[in-house]
Amino acid sequence: MSTMADVNLDSAELKARVDRFQQCHADITRQVRRVIVGQDEVLDQILIALFVGGHCLITGLPGTAKTLMVRTIATTLGLEFKRIQFTPDLMPTDITGTDIIEEDPATGHRTWTFVPGPIFGNILLADEINRTPPKTQSALLEAMQERSCTVRGNHYNLPAPFFVLATQNPIELEGTYPLPEAQLDRFLFNTVLDYLSADEEMAVIGLTTTTHEAALDVVTNAAEISSFQQLVRMVPIADSVARYAISLVRATRFSTAEAPAIVKKYVNYGASVRAAQFLVLAAKARALTRQRYHVTYEDITALAIPVLRHRLLLNFHAESERLTSDALLRQLLEQLPPPKA
Repeated sequence: MSTMADVNLDSAELKARVDRFQQCHADITRQVRRVIVGQDEVLDQILIALFVGGHCLITGLPGTAKTLMVRTIATTLGLEFKRIQFTPDLMPTDITGTDIIEEDPATGHRTWTFVPGPIFGNILLADEINRTPPKTQSALLEAMQERSCTVRGNHYNLPAPFFVLATQNPIELEGTYPLPEAQLDRFLFNTVLDYLSADEEMAVIGLTTTTHEAALDVVTNAAEISSFQQLVRMVPIADSVARYAISLVRATRFSTAEAPAIVKKYVNYGASVRAAQFLVLAAKARALTRQRYHVTYEDITALAIPVLRHRLLLNFHAESERLTSDALLRQLLEQLPPPKA
């Protein structure tokens, strides 16, 4: 695992691809900064998810620029952007598309014609995904996992890359449907948007209450993004670092020997194997964005909380003591620090 198979790190072609990746990442960040103030960690996680080929759940209070950030990123990436406003009356076919009967005026012959839904884009913003019933939420499952959808028995492949950014409001519970664990597990990150600092809010006022309009440049395209996703998978990771990532994930399961006392006391269900896969892939992308060609322990610890926070199911003891997943994971990282070099 510590070396790349059939890849020469010193090759000029590979070096050019890595240089282009890092330049593109810097250019995307620069363009987004013309519109979005602050939220550095959030932007970093969204771009990592994009370069990995995963999906991102964005949790934030109203007015924290969730939708604006997604639309801005889509514009500067040069990708096809689609948006779905999830509501209680939304049906699965409103997402995937449906077949309609069309009649040929000349012959009178009728045929079924498939009309693609908004899911057929590169970046899909699923706005307030927890406001729609589970039947419609589940319509995203096949698309997120298989990059395809099935309508009336017909199989349709989605365009590549395909990237779902779903938002949810954490404070409104009435009229919402919590996402099932199976769907939560398909999100690489659960990214949390918090309030900005006073200086950052002053900068927002300066950008949005005047006649200023930011002009965004297109930095890349769909084919190049797909190439970056393959490049990320080529980043080497040492066995010791990969084992540390696995040990963190296994420690979230109360039934394993690695689980500390806090997990045994407060966790009903821990993270799945998919969490370990996502943690390693995200760490590889983070290493490249930091201009490194290998994964470090710091990459793992920096991404552990956003990768794992939505994969833990806490019990009533944690609820009664108001212990959150983030607080538990921070304690877990303190109790299981990376091994010393």
